Amino acid sequence: MALKLLRHARIYTPLMGGGPPAGDEQGKLTVYEDGCFLVEDGRILAIGAMTDIEKHLEGRTADQEFDLGGAAVVPGFVDPHTHACFAALREEEFSMRLAGKSYLEILQAGGGILSSVRAVRSASDEALFAFSRSLLASTLLYGTTTIEIKSGYGLDVETELRMLRIIDRLGRETPQTVIPTFMGAHAVPEEFRGDPEGYVALLREEMLPAVAKQGIARFCDIFCEEGVFSVEQSRRVLERAREYGLHLKVHADEVHDLGGAALAGELRAVSAEHLLAASDAGIEAMKRSGVVAVLLPATAYSLRKPFARARTMVEKGVPVALATDLNPGSCFCSSMPFVLSLAVMGMGLTPEEALTGATLNAAWAVGAARDAGSLEPGKMADFLVLDGETPAVFAYASGTRPIRSVWKQGERVA
Repeated sequence: MALKLLRHARIYTPLMGGGPPAGDEQGKLTVYEDGCFLVEDGRILAIGAMTDIEKHLEGRTADQEFDLGGAAVVPGFVDPHTHACFAALREEEFSMRLAGKSYLEILQAGGGILSSVRAVRSASDEALFAFSRSLLASTLLYGTTTIEIKSGYGLDVETELRMLRIIDRLGRETPQTVIPTFMGAHAVPEEFRGDPEGYVALLREEMLPAVAKQGIARFCDIFCEEGVFSVEQSRRVLERAREYGLHLKVHADEVHDLGGAALAGELRAVSAEHLLAASDAGIEAMKRSGVVAVLLPATAYSLRKPFARARTMVEKGVPVALATDLNPGSCFCSSMPFVLSLAVMGMGLTPEEALTGATLNAAWAVGAARDAGSLEPGKMADFLVLDGETPAVFAYASGTRPIRSVWKQGERVA
């Protein structure tokens, strides 16, 4: 592949360490005021001042040069929590929530997740792929170069496996890096209404063995929430998932402080996600085990709920990541810039902390930190050229797309 030199950029990036940046470290960025980087085979060969780059050229001449004109450059966004494989929207439920119905009330009446399950089960593979690909195209336009996608709108063995195959295909047929997560424990399906233990048994004894044999999913997630799966049920499903080699995630304490954050700490999950109602004890448990807090401020915004306590988590030393939660119901949002804006203006993060949350910490939350999340030698050349002077532009220009171009592995893709 061509050797590319990109110069005259003001580069802002977090840097890799032994784990996700937490506490004061989350707000530290390295800045190259007049930076350059050299890209070969889709990865960064060198980055820094031009004098540093010349040492790596060793007499070679770049095949292509790009003058970025002093624009700010940041790593491509890593979105570590989405449900971006579905077949239909649920706009009518938005109106129901505005009229006073709660998220759990809609779910318990057969709407919400269960509505999406019916749509996915009835959709053809091609229809589901095409709809999902259009969602990913929107996220790419807003700067997401690596994206996690959960199953969970199948809730039976056949459809969950089908969703994972389509998620895998999205990773092969779109520019983005796609991280597949199995989430058969997204809700109790209608055919198991009144028998959640029967569905837990299906998850443990049939679904997880089939998912492991298929070999696509990297993670297993579960919705640990009142009226969905209890802490004890979640523990049994996650422990079985770990036996099959899957890494663990928990939808934790989104509506009630059920103890999901503490469970994530107990099981040393990679991440606990949502956390709007997480207690101090749950946050401490996450800190002790190095669990990444994946926060979804656009979901709180959409549900008109108080934001998760991001500032408290940072101050207590919990690494914070940010995600869209792109889904057809509680948060139809594909814009990571909007998420960063909410994180700064609503949750009290600094622009630097928010950028780390949307890049390097997000990459840690999906097991992709060796390849994505920061601009460093050896990593994929995934970056955004901004229409602004600093990463603060995401909050300053709230509601806009302050991105001139999106690059994936050294190629301009948007």
